[in-house]
Amino acid sequence: MRTNCFTLTWKIDSNEEGILVREFLKEQNISKTALTDIKFHGGKIIVNEKEVTVRYKLSEGDILKVIFPEEKPSEGVAGEEIPLEILYEDEYLLVINKPSGMNTIPSREHPSGSLANALVGYYNKIGLISTSHIVTRLDRDTSGIVLVAKYRHIHHLFSKQQKSGLVKRTYEAFAEGFFMQRQGKIEEPIARKSNSIIEREVNPNGQYACTYYKVIKEYSSFSHVQLQLETGRTHQIRVHLSYLGHPLLGDNLYGGDTSIMKRQALHCCKLVFFHPFQKKDMEFRSEMPEDMRKLLLKSEKGLSGR
Repeated sequence: MRTNCFTLTWKIDSNEEGILVREFLKEQNISKTALTDIKFHGGKIIVNEKEVTVRYKLSEGDILKVIFPEEKPSEGVAGEEIPLEILYEDEYLLVINKPSGMNTIPSREHPSGSLANALVGYYNKIGLISTSHIVTRLDRDTSGIVLVAKYRHIHHLFSKQQKSGLVKRTYEAFAEGFFMQRQGKIEEPIARKSNSIIEREVNPNGQYACTYYKVIKEYSSFSHVQLQLETGRTHQIRVHLSYLGHPLLGDNLYGGDTSIMKRQALHCCKLVFFHPFQKKDMEFRSEMPEDMRKLLLKSEKGLSGR
Protein backbone atom coordinates (compact mmCIF):
# COMPACT_ATOMS: atom_id res chain seq x y z
CA MET A 1 0.00 0.00 0.00
CA ARG A 2 1.42 3.39 -1.00
CA THR A 3 1.43 6.43 1.24
CA ASN A 4 -1.60 8.68 0.84
CA CYS A 5 0.29 11.94 1.40
CA PHE A 6 2.81 13.28 -1.08
CA THR A 7 6.04 14.21 0.72
CA LEU A 8 9.16 16.10 -0.35
CA THR A 9 12.45 16.17 1.60
CA TRP A 10 15.56 18.35 1.31
CA LYS A 11 18.89 18.59 3.16
CA ILE A 12 19.83 22.24 3.59
CA ASP A 13 23.34 23.18 2.40
CA SER A 14 25.56 26.15 3.25
CA ASN A 15 24.14 28.30 0.43
CA GLU A 16 20.69 28.10 2.04
CA GLU A 17 21.86 28.90 5.59
CA GLY A 18 19.71 31.56 7.27
CA ILE A 19 16.82 31.76 4.82
CA LEU A 20 13.23 31.31 5.91
CA VAL A 21 11.31 28.14 5.08
CA ARG A 22 8.84 30.29 3.13
CA GLU A 23 11.63 31.67 0.90
CA PHE A 24 13.17 28.23 0.39
CA LEU A 25 9.86 26.66 -0.62
CA LYS A 26 9.17 29.51 -3.03
CA GLU A 27 12.49 28.68 -4.73
CA GLN A 28 11.29 25.06 -4.98
CA ASN A 29 8.21 26.28 -6.91
CA ILE A 30 5.76 25.41 -4.15
CA SER A 31 2.85 27.76 -4.73
CA LYS A 32 1.12 30.03 -2.20
CA THR A 33 -2.03 27.97 -2.73
CA ALA A 34 -0.12 24.80 -1.77
CA LEU A 35 1.27 26.48 1.36
CA THR A 36 -2.24 27.58 2.36
CA ASP A 37 -3.44 24.00 1.81
CA ILE A 38 -0.60 22.67 3.96
CA LYS A 39 -1.44 25.11 6.75
CA PHE A 40 -5.21 24.62 6.87
CA HIS A 41 -5.96 21.19 5.38
CA GLY A 42 -3.78 18.68 7.18
CA GLY A 43 -0.30 19.13 5.76
CA LYS A 44 2.90 19.67 7.76
CA ILE A 45 6.27 21.40 7.51
CA ILE A 46 8.88 19.51 9.55
CA VAL A 47 12.51 20.36 10.26
CA ASN A 48 14.64 17.73 12.01
CA GLU A 49 11.48 15.80 12.96
CA LYS A 50 9.83 18.84 14.60
CA GLU A 51 6.87 20.71 13.11
CA VAL A 52 7.66 24.35 12.22
CA THR A 53 6.03 27.30 10.45
CA VAL A 54 7.12 29.00 7.22
CA ARG A 55 8.88 31.63 9.39
CA TYR A 56 11.46 29.11 10.63
CA LYS A 57 15.04 30.11 9.73
CA LEU A 58 16.97 27.25 8.17
CA SER A 59 20.49 26.14 9.11
CA GLU A 60 23.05 24.09 7.19
CA GLY A 61 22.39 20.38 7.67
CA ASP A 62 18.70 20.76 8.51
CA ILE A 63 16.40 18.09 7.08
CA LEU A 64 13.30 19.86 5.78
CA LYS A 65 10.25 17.77 5.03
CA VAL A 66 6.98 19.01 3.49
CA ILE A 67 3.96 16.74 3.81
CA PHE A 68 1.15 17.80 1.48
CA PRO A 69 -2.47 17.23 2.58
CA GLU A 70 -4.11 13.99 1.49
CA GLU A 71 -5.88 14.58 -1.82
CA LYS A 72 -9.53 13.71 -2.26
CA PRO A 73 -10.59 11.76 -5.35
CA SER A 74 -12.70 13.82 -7.76
CA GLU A 75 -16.39 13.80 -6.96
CA GLY A 76 -18.44 12.55 -9.88
CA VAL A 77 -15.54 10.66 -11.51
CA ALA A 78 -16.10 7.00 -10.71
CA GLY A 79 -13.21 4.58 -10.84
CA GLU A 80 -13.52 2.02 -13.64
CA GLU A 81 -11.46 -1.05 -14.44
CA ILE A 82 -10.31 -0.01 -17.90
CA PRO A 83 -6.98 -1.34 -19.22
CA LEU A 84 -4.30 1.34 -19.51
CA GLU A 85 -1.25 1.17 -21.79
CA ILE A 86 1.33 2.66 -19.42
CA LEU A 87 4.53 3.67 -21.22
CA TYR A 88 6.21 4.87 -18.01
CA GLU A 89 5.42 5.24 -14.33
CA ASP A 90 7.25 6.48 -11.25
CA GLU A 91 6.13 7.93 -7.90
CA TYR A 92 5.44 11.33 -9.51
CA LEU A 93 3.85 10.74 -12.90
CA LEU A 94 2.46 8.44 -15.57
CA VAL A 95 2.91 8.47 -19.34
CA ILE A 96 -0.02 6.75 -21.05
CA ASN A 97 -0.78 5.77 -24.65
CA LYS A 98 -4.46 6.73 -25.12
CA PRO A 99 -6.51 4.96 -27.81
CA SER A 100 -8.85 6.86 -30.10
CA GLY A 101 -12.48 6.80 -28.98
CA MET A 102 -11.63 7.51 -25.34
CA ASN A 103 -12.41 10.86 -23.73
CA THR A 104 -9.66 12.36 -21.61
CA ILE A 105 -12.24 13.45 -19.02
CA PRO A 106 -15.96 12.58 -18.73
CA SER A 107 -18.41 14.66 -20.74
CA ARG A 108 -22.19 15.01 -20.82
CA GLU A 109 -22.33 12.79 -23.91
CA HIS A 110 -19.78 10.29 -22.51
CA PRO A 111 -20.03 10.30 -18.69
CA SER A 112 -18.00 7.10 -18.32
CA GLY A 113 -15.17 5.25 -20.03
CA SER A 114 -12.77 8.21 -19.97
CA LEU A 115 -9.06 8.23 -19.18
CA ALA A 116 -9.91 10.00 -15.90
CA ASN A 117 -12.27 7.14 -14.95
CA ALA A 118 -9.55 4.62 -15.81
CA LEU A 119 -6.99 6.51 -13.72
CA VAL A 120 -9.25 6.61 -10.65
CA GLY A 121 -9.77 2.85 -11.07
CA TYR A 122 -6.03 2.29 -11.38
CA TYR A 123 -5.29 4.45 -8.32
CA ASN A 124 -7.84 2.44 -6.32
CA LYS A 125 -6.02 -0.73 -7.39
CA ILE A 126 -2.55 0.46 -6.33
CA GLY A 127 -3.75 2.21 -3.15
CA LEU A 128 -3.02 5.77 -4.25
CA ILE A 129 -5.48 8.37 -2.96
CA SER A 130 -5.41 11.18 -5.51
CA THR A 131 -7.42 12.66 -8.33
CA SER A 132 -6.71 12.54 -12.06
CA HIS A 133 -4.26 15.37 -12.82
CA ILE A 134 -4.06 15.14 -16.62
CA VAL A 135 -1.36 17.49 -17.93
CA THR A 136 -1.64 17.04 -21.71
CA ARG A 137 -5.19 16.36 -22.89
CA LEU A 138 -6.15 14.85 -26.23
CA ASP A 139 -9.49 15.02 -28.02
CA ARG A 140 -11.70 11.91 -27.81
CA ASP A 141 -10.78 10.63 -31.29
CA THR A 142 -7.12 11.66 -31.17
CA SER A 143 -4.78 8.84 -30.17
CA GLY A 144 -1.37 8.94 -28.56
CA ILE A 145 0.71 10.00 -25.59
CA VAL A 146 -0.77 11.69 -22.51
CA LEU A 147 1.20 12.99 -19.52
CA VAL A 148 -0.43 12.54 -16.10
CA ALA A 149 0.75 14.00 -12.77
CA LYS A 150 -0.01 11.89 -9.70
CA TYR A 151 -0.36 14.85 -7.35
CA ARG A 152 -1.55 18.45 -7.46
CA HIS A 153 1.94 19.87 -6.84
CA ILE A 154 3.41 17.85 -9.73
CA HIS A 155 0.62 19.17 -11.97
CA HIS A 156 1.53 22.71 -10.87
CA LEU A 157 5.19 22.13 -11.84
CA PHE A 158 4.21 20.82 -15.28
CA SER A 159 1.81 23.73 -15.82
CA LYS A 160 4.79 26.06 -15.33
CA GLN A 161 6.79 23.99 -17.81
CA GLN A 162 3.97 24.21 -20.35
CA LYS A 163 3.91 28.00 -20.08
CA SER A 164 7.68 28.01 -20.73
CA GLY A 165 7.40 25.66 -23.71
CA LEU A 166 9.27 22.82 -21.98
CA VAL A 167 6.54 20.21 -22.55
CA LYS A 168 6.82 19.39 -26.26
CA ARG A 169 4.46 17.20 -28.26
CA THR A 170 4.86 15.96 -31.82
CA TYR A 171 1.91 14.68 -33.87
CA GLU A 172 1.41 12.70 -37.04
CA ALA A 173 -1.64 13.44 -39.16
CA PHE A 174 -3.23 12.72 -42.52
CA ALA A 175 -4.43 15.99 -44.05
CA GLU A 176 -6.45 16.35 -47.24
CA GLY A 177 -4.78 17.54 -50.42
CA PHE A 178 -1.25 18.76 -51.09
CA PHE A 179 0.49 21.66 -49.37
CA MET A 180 1.93 24.56 -51.36
CA GLN A 181 4.92 24.61 -49.01
CA ARG A 182 6.32 21.35 -47.63
CA GLN A 183 6.94 22.93 -44.25
CA GLY A 184 5.81 26.07 -42.52
CA LYS A 185 4.21 27.81 -39.57
CA ILE A 186 0.51 28.47 -39.05
CA GLU A 187 0.18 31.48 -36.77
CA GLU A 188 -3.51 32.32 -36.45
CA PRO A 189 -5.58 33.16 -33.33
CA ILE A 190 -8.27 30.69 -32.28
CA ALA A 191 -11.61 31.39 -30.57
CA ARG A 192 -14.78 29.46 -29.80
CA LYS A 193 -17.31 29.72 -32.61
CA SER A 194 -20.14 32.03 -31.53
CA ASN A 195 -22.92 29.53 -32.28
CA SER A 196 -21.23 26.44 -30.81
CA ILE A 197 -19.97 25.24 -27.42
CA ILE A 198 -17.62 22.74 -29.09
CA GLU A 199 -16.38 24.14 -32.39
CA ARG A 200 -13.46 26.56 -32.67
CA GLU A 201 -12.39 28.84 -35.51
CA VAL A 202 -9.62 31.17 -36.61
CA ASN A 203 -10.74 34.56 -35.32
CA PRO A 204 -8.75 37.82 -34.98
CA ASN A 205 -10.25 38.24 -31.50
CA GLY A 206 -9.11 34.77 -30.39
CA GLN A 207 -6.10 33.59 -28.41
CA TYR A 208 -2.67 33.44 -30.02
CA ALA A 209 -1.99 30.02 -31.54
CA CYS A 210 1.01 28.66 -33.43
CA THR A 211 1.47 25.30 -35.19
CA TYR A 212 4.53 24.08 -37.12
CA TYR A 213 4.04 21.50 -39.87
CA LYS A 214 6.23 19.42 -42.16
CA VAL A 215 5.01 17.19 -44.99
CA ILE A 216 6.49 13.70 -44.67
CA LYS A 217 4.98 12.21 -47.86
CA GLU A 218 2.15 12.82 -50.33
CA TYR A 219 -0.36 10.16 -51.40
CA SER A 220 -3.16 10.18 -53.98
CA SER A 221 -5.67 12.07 -51.82
CA PHE A 222 -3.86 13.19 -48.68
CA SER A 223 -0.55 14.26 -47.17
CA HIS A 224 1.19 12.57 -44.24
CA VAL A 225 2.18 15.48 -42.02
CA GLN A 226 4.23 15.94 -38.86
CA LEU A 227 3.15 18.76 -36.54
CA GLN A 228 4.44 20.48 -33.42
CA LEU A 229 2.54 22.87 -31.18
CA GLU A 230 3.99 26.07 -29.79
CA THR A 231 0.67 26.71 -28.02
CA GLY A 232 -2.02 24.27 -26.88
CA ARG A 233 -5.41 25.69 -27.81
CA THR A 234 -8.48 23.44 -27.99
CA HIS A 235 -8.68 21.71 -31.41
CA GLN A 236 -5.62 23.73 -32.51
CA ILE A 237 -4.23 21.36 -35.16
CA ARG A 238 -7.71 20.56 -36.49
CA VAL A 239 -8.67 24.24 -36.78
CA HIS A 240 -5.36 25.40 -38.27
CA LEU A 241 -5.24 22.68 -40.95
CA SER A 242 -8.88 23.24 -41.86
CA TYR A 243 -8.15 26.99 -42.13
CA LEU A 244 -5.35 26.20 -44.61
CA GLY A 245 -7.78 24.15 -46.68
CA HIS A 246 -6.32 20.82 -45.56
CA PRO A 247 -8.71 19.39 -42.94
CA LEU A 248 -7.76 16.13 -41.27
CA LEU A 249 -9.11 12.98 -42.87
CA GLY A 250 -12.10 11.79 -40.85
CA ASP A 251 -12.64 15.12 -39.07
CA ASN A 252 -16.31 15.73 -39.79
CA LEU A 253 -16.44 18.71 -37.39
CA TYR A 254 -13.96 20.68 -39.51
CA GLY A 255 -14.79 19.46 -43.01
CA GLY A 256 -12.68 16.33 -43.28
CA ASP A 257 -13.53 13.42 -45.58
CA THR A 258 -14.94 10.48 -43.57
CA SER A 259 -15.12 7.99 -46.45
CA ILE A 260 -11.67 6.44 -45.83
CA MET A 261 -11.11 7.38 -42.17
CA LYS A 262 -13.85 7.28 -39.54
CA ARG A 263 -12.12 9.51 -36.98
CA GLN A 264 -9.74 12.44 -37.26
CA ALA A 265 -6.40 11.06 -38.45
CA LEU A 266 -4.33 12.57 -35.65
CA HIS A 267 -1.86 10.83 -33.33
CA CYS A 268 0.45 12.24 -30.65
CA CYS A 269 3.59 10.24 -31.43
CA LYS A 270 6.22 11.94 -29.26
CA LEU A 271 6.38 13.66 -25.87
CA VAL A 272 9.39 15.44 -24.36
CA PHE A 273 9.48 17.07 -20.93
CA PHE A 274 11.90 17.89 -18.13
CA HIS A 275 11.43 15.62 -15.11
CA PRO A 276 11.18 18.00 -12.12
CA PHE A 277 12.70 15.51 -9.67
CA GLN A 278 15.00 13.34 -11.75
CA LYS A 279 16.32 16.61 -13.21
CA LYS A 280 16.65 15.32 -16.77
CA ASP A 281 14.83 15.41 -20.09
CA MET A 282 12.46 12.50 -20.70
CA GLU A 283 11.36 11.41 -24.18
CA PHE A 284 8.60 8.96 -25.12
CA ARG A 285 7.34 7.72 -28.48
CA SER A 286 4.18 5.94 -29.60
CA GLU A 287 3.80 4.03 -32.85
CA MET A 288 1.05 5.00 -35.24
CA PRO A 289 -2.18 3.12 -34.35
CA GLU A 290 -3.54 0.33 -36.52
CA ASP A 291 -6.24 2.29 -38.37
CA MET A 292 -3.77 4.94 -39.54
CA ARG A 293 -1.08 2.35 -40.26
CA LYS A 294 -3.46 0.29 -42.44
CA LEU A 295 -4.47 3.35 -44.46
CA LEU A 296 -0.81 4.26 -44.95
CA LEU A 297 0.04 0.74 -46.11
CA LYS A 298 -2.91 0.72 -48.52
CA SER A 299 -1.87 4.13 -49.88
CA GLU A 300 1.75 2.97 -50.30
CA LYS A 301 0.52 0.03 -52.42
CA GLY A 302 -1.56 2.48 -54.45
CA LEU A 303 1.52 4.58 -55.18
CA SER A 304 3.63 1.58 -56.18
CA GLY A 305 0.82 0.34 -58.45
CA ARG A 306 0.72 3.48 -60.56
